[in-house]
Amino acid sequence: MATAKEVVAVKPSGMSSTMWKIAIPLILWAVLVVYPLIFGVPTGLQIHAWWYFAAFVAVIVGLILEPIPAAAIGLIGVAFIATMRYVNANIGTSVNWALAGFADTTVWLIFGAFVFSMGYNKTGLGRRVALLLVRTLGGRTLGLGYAIALADLVLSPGTPSNTARSGGTVFPVIRNIPALYGSEPNSPTARKIGSYIMWTALAATCVTSSMFITSLAPTAAALAIVKTTTKLDVNWLQYAMGFLPVGIVLFLLVPIITYFIYPPEVKTSKEIPTWAAQELDKMGKITTKEIIMIGLVVLAIFLWITGSNAMVSLPYFGSNFINATTVVLLGIALMLVTGIVTWDEILANKGAWNVLVWFATLVTLANGLNTVGFVKWFADLASAPLKGLDPIMVMVLLVALFFFIHYFFASLSAHTSAVLPLVLGVGMKLLPAAMIAPFALLCVYALGLMGIISPYATGPSPVYYGSGYISRIDFWKLGLIFGLIFLAGLLIIGVPYLLNVKL
Repeated sequence: MATAKEVVAVKPSGMSSTMWKIAIPLILWAVLVVYPLIFGVPTGLQIHAWWYFAAFVAVIVGLILEPIPAAAIGLIGVAFIATMRYVNANIGTSVNWALAGFADTTVWLIFGAFVFSMGYNKTGLGRRVALLLVRTLGGRTLGLGYAIALADLVLSPGTPSNTARSGGTVFPVIRNIPALYGSEPNSPTARKIGSYIMWTALAATCVTSSMFITSLAPTAAALAIVKTTTKLDVNWLQYAMGFLPVGIVLFLLVPIITYFIYPPEVKTSKEIPTWAAQELDKMGKITTKEIIMIGLVVLAIFLWITGSNAMVSLPYFGSNFINATTVVLLGIALMLVTGIVTWDEILANKGAWNVLVWFATLVTLANGLNTVGFVKWFADLASAPLKGLDPIMVMVLLVALFFFIHYFFASLSAHTSAVLPLVLGVGMKLLPAAMIAPFALLCVYALGLMGIISPYATGPSPVYYGSGYISRIDFWKLGLIFGLIFLAGLLIIGVPYLLNVKL
């Protein structure tokens, strides 16, 4: 136990660290604000646009360092910009801009999907699905890898947080498996089986995170930015179909590539199905609430697929009879009516409300960057060296840049709001109109996949990195290898597919 003296000695250090995290964004903001006063405003920009950019940079750096919660940083940034009226000099228009993100349907789509994930956890359905797959496929280690990946895939359409899905549902199940074979963390025995299943789980969730709008939280914000920047409006089914060929190939390859690149010493795992069966026995028979939850998930997916497409036409409603966000709101209402969740539990879900504020402010900030003309100015500047190159090469280079620049980010959301508007702006400047939609989708699909490259690249990464089964060197090495594999799959399969198919 630490003594009082030791506690006092530690506290100033922690405060100092926080103060530096606050000071760095403010110093950068001050430098950028003063710059045009000394050297003049960059050609092609008005001073209010540059000052908006200064505030935007401070917010993004704040999101990276996170001295206070990310949602609070976004709210502070929006409030400051609205007060200074950088986007519009009119007071009423300025506040309308500040609140616009809260009216964005994709923001509420993600909020609702977080409530759906509460249903998975509260009813125990998520754990039951994972254990059933492990019991069925866990007889061989490779089969176990596919069971882990399938568990993540089944949960992904209704769980927008891959941290909750993989780190909160899948990891608690699979962490019990290595000990059955004497595979212990932070020891030479880690490679027996623990290292394989942990890396497979992380790589699989990175792939499933790109499969659906509702399988990764920043995806909705990214599509809102795409809609604002390119006027491209993508629904749930179009998004899923656009990634389908890439997703199937990468999903099937993850367990087997890991099996050969990072092989387990234990090839068969007869005890694991037995253990999973015992855990299922402890859970007992499937409950009424689990059955209701299954019904709600199936209904939601059905409506997501058919509700905003010409596949189905209903009297009075027509072919576009329900919006994807309306589906989520309906699902929440039915969860409340059936008692799957209570209103007090929704109110107590800080993560869901935090995400609502966070993404609403990020969408607003990214939209403002475009509104003040900064995106166009940057696109003109950055596109110059790429002029004259083949459009396909330009698209590939921009997607690769967007992918690997994530080494500098510890948050997919910060990456989305900081980099996506700029990359889209460059693409719109250089690419023909027919290639804008495929290019924008490739960038958004890259968000889930890039989570594999580092121990901090996505929410579940620190969970698996901290499990003790994957060494630091192995994590960085595997991250680069799988990052290259994922990017290659996205470009080699995704580029020709998206350029030649009408979604």
